Amino acid sequence: MLQPMMNTYMDTRGLNADNPAFSDVIVKGIAPGGGLFVPRDIPHLTLDDLKALAPLSYPQRAAAIYKAFGVDFPDQQIEELMAGAYADNFDDPAIAPIKEVKPGLHVLELWHGPTSAFKDMALQCLPRFFSAAVEKQAAEQGSAHDYLILVATSGDTGKAALAGFADRPHTKIAVFYPHGGVSDIQRLQMATQRGDNVMVFAARGNFDDCQTSVKRTFNDEKYNAQLAARHELRLSSANSISWGRLMPQIVYYVSSYVTMASRGDIAFGDPIDVCVPTGNFGNILGAWYARTMGTPIEHLLCASNENRVLTDFLTTGTYDISDRQFVLTPSPSMDILVSSNVERQLFELTDRDGSRIAEWMRQLRENRRFTLDPETFSRIQEVYRADSVDNATCLATIREVYEETGYLLDPHSAVAFKVAERLKGDNPVLVASTAHWAKFGANVFRALHGIAPDAALPDKVAQLSGIELDRRIAEKAGSYVPAGLDELDALPERFNQVIDGSLDGVEGALDSWLG
Repeated sequence: MLQPMMNTYMDTRGLNADNPAFSDVIVKGIAPGGGLFVPRDIPHLTLDDLKALAPLSYPQRAAAIYKAFGVDFPDQQIEELMAGAYADNFDDPAIAPIKEVKPGLHVLELWHGPTSAFKDMALQCLPRFFSAAVEKQAAEQGSAHDYLILVATSGDTGKAALAGFADRPHTKIAVFYPHGGVSDIQRLQMATQRGDNVMVFAARGNFDDCQTSVKRTFNDEKYNAQLAARHELRLSSANSISWGRLMPQIVYYVSSYVTMASRGDIAFGDPIDVCVPTGNFGNILGAWYARTMGTPIEHLLCASNENRVLTDFLTTGTYDISDRQFVLTPSPSMDILVSSNVERQLFELTDRDGSRIAEWMRQLRENRRFTLDPETFSRIQEVYRADSVDNATCLATIREVYEETGYLLDPHSAVAFKVAERLKGDNPVLVASTAHWAKFGANVFRALHGIAPDAALPDKVAQLSGIELDRRIAEKAGSYVPAGLDELDALPERFNQVIDGSLDGVEGALDSWLG
């Protein structure tokens, strides 16, 4: 595998005049002017390169891919950081095991990390590289800055980021989630987070309100200057707008292909399709980069829930949220209307035309819609297929798959599984399973008992805590509740503050916390 010279990064709106390296990019989080960082050079993997990854462990594969991207750390340090990121903090030695649940439908289990969600795949990795980058800057500049990590979450990112950054030097982290818009387990995971450098706020409004206000905080020059003057803090991000979040996602798609080929599910060189339950578009974009690098992935299947803005966009070429109702679904981590990483995808498909991206993003901000030119839309349709699943079908899929195979899906993975069944062609499909079912026990119970998505649980069930309900489901389904979830009832709730989801609300909450 060819290892290039140090790679540098550009931004999607063409406003960044610097040529930052990987370590600079993960510390900055977002580019000046609101754009997103992408690498100037994308490495190419031959079939021989892929075959060479087969005998390696997961952290060794991850290190090899980071080296191929020209990450500006010594090889040995990359290997050590990866060995720490993917170790006994995961409950399966394969880190991301793959199970063939039905013929030709392979489920990639991305939830074996400490918070039982796919975000751990990136957020056990990114904080380690972030700390290494801060230390690198200190060595080069003679002093280290301290950083405030801001996170908007639709459920899983918040806990994974809190767990990854808790008590790390030179960092504080504040997470904002939509009040009433996450599962009870997700809320408890965040509310009980340990660590002296962490804070959590519930924000009135939906996820898009949270995400928009957090993004605006990054671009508020006056507030950033105030943070630096009063608290000696700079802002950074652990959301999927950070390239440090995307890199580990590229890794697991490359690695998954190698695993499937090396164990005989496919032959090296045979194509697969990948189906992803999609919210902010980062996870499926990781598969696109893996494909672009040379991994034999033919089609990307984008699975939406009732908030089907991405399905409509990928099938019509128009991104339109001007008159779209936000729907609360059994798969809350996908309840997103403004999918940030679409910007990166369009940048790549327009041959990196930053001015066109800036104009589309302006139209989306001001008019709540934009329409692609025919050539860019044609490029999307060469790769992407898309479909959506309504709430009732989502729960019905959980029940159907369990009754047919004994395999228990969470509501996000069920959306992807159903779309994979609908859109499957001749290729085997790798279905990204993004969370352990126990994070969404109430809706899994509804699914297994034929209860409508919006119907109340039976009184005796409703009186149980989320963990008590999970234990009951696990016992009857022959499954298990991960240790990190099973302890939640015994932990004190530290964070229960509800704030306004506006820019003033976010900045005011931070001021109150920081003192």
